[in-house]
Amino acid sequence: MTTPEAEQGGVAGADRATSQGAAARPEERLERAVRAAEQALIEYEIAVETFRVEVENFARLHEQRLGPLYARLEELEAQTAEARAARTGDPEDLRKAQEARARVQPIDGVEELLHGWMDSHGLFPEAVAMLTDQPVRPPQRVRPSEEARRLYRELARKAHPDLAQEDAERERREEFITRVNAAYARGDEGELRELAAEWAAGPKPKEQRPSRSEELYARLEWLAERKELLTLVAKQLEDGAIAGMLRLAPDDPDGLLDEIAEKLRREVAQREAELVALLSQE
Repeated sequence: MTTPEAEQGGVAGADRATSQGAAARPEERLERAVRAAEQALIEYEIAVETFRVEVENFARLHEQRLGPLYARLEELEAQTAEARAARTGDPEDLRKAQEARARVQPIDGVEELLHGWMDSHGLFPEAVAMLTDQPVRPPQRVRPSEEARRLYRELARKAHPDLAQEDAERERREEFITRVNAAYARGDEGELRELAAEWAAGPKPKEQRPSRSEELYARLEWLAERKELLTLVAKQLEDGAIAGMLRLAPDDPDGLLDEIAEKLRREVAQREAELVALLSQE
């Protein structure tokens, strides 16, 4: 049997434990909030990524199974427009025929044409010059001034990596000398002066690390921003045509593709019959 004194002692102990829990460090509560937010974000990312893969797989299957039918319809549209234009000779029909053919006509030799003219960043400067009728000049030879030579020699002597005794200092000097060499190669006297002033000022003081609480708050902000970004990605996927098709038949997307394919085949047959009838009128 529990005595009243023991019960009072237990209540007092529980009160102290509750008080201690309530007085937990702010960092502990923040850490719990961060862990919860991280787990929630992980689950959300998994859901968004799963949906993205599902949409992409269906889009790929859609292209494989329906792409040839769509291409056939476009070709029939071009042939029909051309046949009509040939029969009527009307300028408007001729224009429509040309537009229809342009939509299906591949551009031959595009890769060969652009080879050596552009990359993923766009046209090369030489290509821009040629296309805009500007003279293409070879790169000018850089002749550093005497002042640039003096600054370079001075910086090389002062900041040479071999003068460092610690790995961190050697890395700092190597990075700095790389910038010095680049400036000297361009003959940039102004930049060399700036680098000389930077070296004279000495290494930048190490930034004071944020407190644990500041780090946790920053982490929470990043997690919130990441969640907003994923929400935008999810909305873009949901608003797309492929996702719309998936919503029409979530349990049988393959059956939906079969249904669309059958409809396209009927349309192809109808367009082919119209083309034959049009050609027979000539």
